[in-house]
Amino acid sequence: QLQLVESGGGLVQPGGSLTLSCTAQGFTLDSAIIGWFRQAPGKEREGVSCISDIDSSTYYVQSVEGRFTVSRDNAKNTVHLQMNSLKPEDTAVYYCAFEPAAICSRNFIYLRYDYWGQGTQVTVAS
Repeated sequence: QLQLVESGGGLVQPGGSLTLSCTAQGFTLDSAIIGWFRQAPGKEREGVSCISDIDSSTYYVQSVEGRFTVSRDNAKNTVHLQMNSLKPEDTAVYYCAFEPAAICSRNFIYLRYDYWGQGTQVTVAS
């Protein structure tokens, strides 16, 4: 079964940190990008970040720039999203998604992704 498996979500206080992981099973992340998205209850899904295996480029939306860092661990076929200085408005279900043969840019939200993770809940509250 080809899938993306996510982990790392949880409850954290404002200002805290979490690291999300997205692991590909049944395929590799070679020559592709991983996009990170999030969706809060009752709201539309929004883009967060992306990373490309082709040119190592990354992109962050303004609301997370300087706080979130996306990285790859090719040996583990895994992409991580390190989230620091978390705010209550970061609370959402976070999803990773796979798109082959693409370059990461501000237009990553418009790509047609082949695979999606199951989502992991991130809650930022006191």
